Amino acid sequence: MKIAVVCANGKAGKLIVKEAVSRGLEVTAVVRGENATEAQKVLKKDLFSLTADDLREFDVVIDAFGAWTEDTLPLHSTSLKHLCDIISGTDIRLLVVGGAGSLYVNPEHTVCVADGPDFPDSFKPLAGAMAKALSELRKREDVRWTYISPAGDFQAEGERTGKYLLGGEELILNSKGESIISYADYAIAMVDEAITGNNIQKRISVVRE
Repeated sequence: MKIAVVCANGKAGKLIVKEAVSRGLEVTAVVRGENATEAQKVLKKDLFSLTADDLREFDVVIDAFGAWTEDTLPLHSTSLKHLCDIISGTDIRLLVVGGAGSLYVNPEHTVCVADGPDFPDSFKPLAGAMAKALSELRKREDVRWTYISPAGDFQAEGERTGKYLLGGEELILNSKGESIISYADYAIAMVDEAITGNNIQKRISVVRE
């Protein structure tokens, strides 16, 4: 299986590459600049410069793009649209590193995590931008996408336990009542989905067991 990890130099991207390589998958890191990576191959190119020809050989493309500043937040939508457009109508699967703010907290799916009174105001613009990108992704019937939301507490330096629980559109808690997962355990879930392809055109979520 051939996998491309776009924005492989980010914290999530690096761990996804590491996990995929450890499983014996053929991984290409797509990066803009010089970068130390464990991937077998490197494609040095900006996301927005990628073409259909660049990605046609891959079974799975993993989008690990992230933007955090106010002026770059719209790139969540435009970058995802670009990736969708260049793999449109193909068998290539697109897996997206998503956010937790858009997870629902009620069975009716009318209230999201980001709507809660305890959700930090400083994170609301990011949550809104990622939710918008997800909403637009849901309309893409021409792409075999899967959007994977982490738990509410997404820990970059958290330990790799090797265990996680899989959920769907609603925020789930573990046996301790926690919504938490490390980037390393999230990477396990991401690579599992890349291998199995069990959730095409669905949003799923993960939490540490």
